Amino acid sequence: MTKHRCGWCVGDPLYEAYHDQEWGVPVYDDDKLFEFLILETFQAGLSWITVLRKRENFRKAFDNFDYKKIANYKQAKIETLLENEGIIRNKLKVNATVTNAQAFMKIQDQFGSFSKYIWNFVDGKPIQNSIKNYKEAPANTKLSDKISKNLKKRGFKFVGTTVIYAHMQATGMVNDHEVSCFRYNEV
Repeated sequence: MTKHRCGWCVGDPLYEAYHDQEWGVPVYDDDKLFEFLILETFQAGLSWITVLRKRENFRKAFDNFDYKKIANYKQAKIETLLENEGIIRNKLKVNATVTNAQAFMKIQDQFGSFSKYIWNFVDGKPIQNSIKNYKEAPANTKLSDKISKNLKKRGFKFVGTTVIYAHMQATGMVNDHEVSCFRYNEV
């Protein structure tokens, strides 16, 4: 018997594996939250599958998303990244990654962890939506507007409301699996 999955991932083995194992699973680990945040910022204006296919290249290029290292990247490292054909070579996004790593650590200093900060917006537990078809899922909400605005105020770049809502979906802050999807009740 075939498992019913959300329509957006069907047909691509990489997409299906990501959907089945990661998407929508609540993430409370700062390292993983940072990775998703950075990948989402690179995704801005592109398709998620493009980023997903380059994920391993991003991991290698960005020191396994070690925000402590990334926060200290110098111009020479940034230039090397901009020559790396394995990643999305957008100068503004690469520079934003360094800025975001620095802002990420400031939040950790203030709140004890980025996880405590970000999950506080949803009182520490996922919002359960009832999406029948993935096309019904919003691109952004009042809550993603609020988080986006707060992150920008704290110095983050490329964290518009749509990027933040995608981050919320990916890290399980909101469950936007289709109600008929086998993962809906699992996450």
